[in-house]
Amino acid sequence: MKFQEQFQLQIKKSTGPIKIDGMLEEKDWVEAGEAHDFFMKWPNDEGRPKRKTFVKVTYDNQFIYFGIKAMDTSFYVAQTLKRDQGFFDSDAVSIALDPVNQRTNGFVFSITPYNVQSEDLVNAGSSSELNFSWDNKWYSATTRHATYWTAELAIPFSTLRYKEGNLKWGMNLLRTDVKNNEFSTWTDMPINFPFADFGYSGSLNWDSPPPPAGTNISIIPYTTGSLENNKEQGTATKGKFNAGFDAKVALTSSLNLDLTVNPDFSQIEVDKQVTNLTRFNLFFPERRTFFLENDDLFSSYGIPPVRPFYSRTIGLDKDGNRVPILAGARISGNISKKTRVGLMNMQTLAKDAAAAQNYTAVTFNQQVQARSIVKGYFLNRQGIEDADHKIDNPLDKYGRNAGMEYNFVDKSGRWNAWAGYHQSFKESINKAQFYSNGGGGYFSKKLTILFDAGTITDGYYTDMGFISRIDNYDALLDTVIRKGFNQLFNETNYTFFPKTGKLNQIKLGTENFTVLNLDNSLNETNHDLKLQLSFKNTAEIRFNLGYNLNNLAYYTPYTDQTPIPPGTYSTLAKSISYGSDYRKKFYYNIRLGEGGFLNGRVFRYEFTASYRLQPWGNFSINLEQSRLRFPEPYGKNNLFLVAPRIEINFSNNLFWTTFLQYNNQRNNFNVNSRLQWRYKPMSDLFLVYSDNYFTDPFMKNKNRAIVFKMNYWLNL
Repeated sequence: MKFQEQFQLQIKKSTGPIKIDGMLEEKDWVEAGEAHDFFMKWPNDEGRPKRKTFVKVTYDNQFIYFGIKAMDTSFYVAQTLKRDQGFFDSDAVSIALDPVNQRTNGFVFSITPYNVQSEDLVNAGSSSELNFSWDNKWYSATTRHATYWTAELAIPFSTLRYKEGNLKWGMNLLRTDVKNNEFSTWTDMPINFPFADFGYSGSLNWDSPPPPAGTNISIIPYTTGSLENNKEQGTATKGKFNAGFDAKVALTSSLNLDLTVNPDFSQIEVDKQVTNLTRFNLFFPERRTFFLENDDLFSSYGIPPVRPFYSRTIGLDKDGNRVPILAGARISGNISKKTRVGLMNMQTLAKDAAAAQNYTAVTFNQQVQARSIVKGYFLNRQGIEDADHKIDNPLDKYGRNAGMEYNFVDKSGRWNAWAGYHQSFKESINKAQFYSNGGGGYFSKKLTILFDAGTITDGYYTDMGFISRIDNYDALLDTVIRKGFNQLFNETNYTFFPKTGKLNQIKLGTENFTVLNLDNSLNETNHDLKLQLSFKNTAEIRFNLGYNLNNLAYYTPYTDQTPIPPGTYSTLAKSISYGSDYRKKFYYNIRLGEGGFLNGRVFRYEFTASYRLQPWGNFSINLEQSRLRFPEPYGKNNLFLVAPRIEINFSNNLFWTTFLQYNNQRNNFNVNSRLQWRYKPMSDLFLVYSDNYFTDPFMKNKNRAIVFKMNYWLNL
């Protein structure tokens, strides 16, 4: 732990109370240990940032406190007042904590000058994918001045997961100074590693063992009421009332139990739709809070496009329709310094012709060597028959999966390697049922190389997972055919860092993806040559030249005329995109692409623009069009996606968001408008209106609903 020897911060107990008012006036702040003299992290990891940052730390029996002073101007870049939104595009300071100090998982807490909070879990392999989807209760206040801003943070020990008696925690600090396009960190991290990579953390040294977290039980009851009308299914308007609760129970200081009874996710924001020109399903991220804490324990197996576990399959039938979840329980966390475990069970109810289902997932992560992990899992989906719901198809009776992986990371973090084997178990399947993959990579400041190879057999099923291309639709037979494949992926990038001029970085790269049938005949191959120019004013230009060779095996429809016939198609395509200076109140991205597409051609444009009335208003629009042109008799098609979004922040606790999406590929126009009032920390009142229409015939209503939901976070 070289960095922890070089970067150390002492923490001692406060002698008096700390008032969270953002003023830093208590005597304990004068005497507290301080981290300062940050190092540049981005756009280059050389030298010191233009503005200084000072972070102090102390604690009492309930909280660990952080006091922040960030030198600045009286103007700040603030994308929003909404929690967990726009953090990396706003001025802010972040604290990364690794209480177990095993350099694999931990927490991030972030604050902006306008006291906008963000927090997230950091897990092995996910430190570069912070999305701030995890929520918990902590306290903060900020003050703004002519030449600096200050913040005070109080994080309850009960929020954290740590082993009692551990006198050394991993820690790092991040300052985002967007006006100068500078990111800086407390430790001298290489640019090619994410800020939350705990292999480069410093050491937070305690004067005595941190106090026991004590009883940590949170109950979050909710109640909902709704009016719903579904003209597509011919049902009349009806009212509904519902209630349930979630609970969080700390079994130990590092192991957590989550419970949910009759969960309701009506307040979750709708997915952002995209135009899909592939022949396969798209992967959308999980948004439901119950599944998010320690989600890497379950969801990080495999690599795209194969994930043995995908939590969005829970609560959906095989056609993608929602089914009610009765209850669920999940245990996750550390049972020792080097061992993490996860156990989850969910029960859904029968709906219409679909039988009830039970889902079980068991997983473990065992740290080996300095930063490497051995991990394994077992998954089981079990259909439950009753007098009204018989399961006739043997494939629907159950689906089971088991697998193990080894992920190697050397001490520097530059060399990575991985290997995994995954087995499925299905009644009536007598052919091979496995997925295996392996690969490796080298990640340095200038050069990154990644390679992965995998095999997915025809008989490999993932009832609780996701495979993007094993199901192939044959329009001639109007049926879906399962077809296993071998996949090969390689990505190589080299980055230049100009010393002078307007450019920060010049990145050249290649990306190669080849899919072979199981007999090693060609299925499809893509090769892309990329150039990215990043400017000091945050603008970017990207160029892409791609070659595709597609051995199309089945008749595939892209228009309402004759489907594209099987055959071998060789095409070239190119694209250019430009993103403007995102620090400005008005910024935009535009992408133009043109080239061959199977036996025809495609022209695509995408335009995204946003105007910020800082910090209370955000107004944006996303516009996409794909013009497909094929020779006769295969026709043509124009695919439109228009998605304006309005976000009004009345305060740090009251938000109104309206999202509209017109997508003629899905024949849907959607309105989703949500008012959220956070009347107490982590306690919310939602009023949600949703409306869906056909795009053909235009504006014919499908369904609409208005939902009221109220929850309350109660600590026992």
